[in-house]
Amino acid sequence: MENPKEAEAVLFDMDGVVLDSMPWHVRAWQEAFREFGLNVPEEALYLHEGAIEAETSRKIFEDQGVTPTEELFRAVLKRQRELFRQKYWPFVKPFPEIPDLLADLRREGKRLALVTSSHREILEEILPEDLRRLFHFILTGDQVRRRKPHPEPYLLAQKQLSAPTEGTVAVENAPAGIKSAKGAGLYCVALMTTLPEHHLQEADLVLPSHQELYRLLTNGRKD
Repeated sequence: MENPKEAEAVLFDMDGVVLDSMPWHVRAWQEAFREFGLNVPEEALYLHEGAIEAETSRKIFEDQGVTPTEELFRAVLKRQRELFRQKYWPFVKPFPEIPDLLADLRREGKRLALVTSSHREILEEILPEDLRRLFHFILTGDQVRRRKPHPEPYLLAQKQLSAPTEGTVAVENAPAGIKSAKGAGLYCVALMTTLPEHHLQEADLVLPSHQELYRLLTNGRKD
């Protein structure tokens, strides 16, 4: 894609792209792991964002000298969700540029989707209703058989928008999401909101800020 401004559809990840939520998710993960005797560094959790499942998170456990079982993972996951709800979700806010960006893209006739690995109940707690209404389609992790990094989420969202592959842009911030978008054949823009550039190299373009994303995607200006 020569010019992302010409895209017919834009597909957004939620955590770390639409919402400034990842620091709070990571804190809840670290607390949950500590309760099970594991001290997991922040970067390991950011690198696994959107793909912390029993099999894909095996390395997190093995780096702590633990062989993970499905039961152990489910127990840690349950505790992480409890901690996030109890302590952190009220601190989650949209990135300041996002409301105007989404509204301007809709005004320009773009089709918009939200593609997240979070479950619907989490999304409804942390994503403001006025932002939800700006998306033509929302896909959550409990609506797919195979979550990111598998391409299924982006393929389904693209299909729902009836958008051509060559006319669709995905916006991500973590390796699993980038792999999912590229596996679906999409042009992928990565934001450096949670990880440095060298972890995002599989994206077609890496941007340092939401201001740069605004300038890239719209026909307006965001200073």
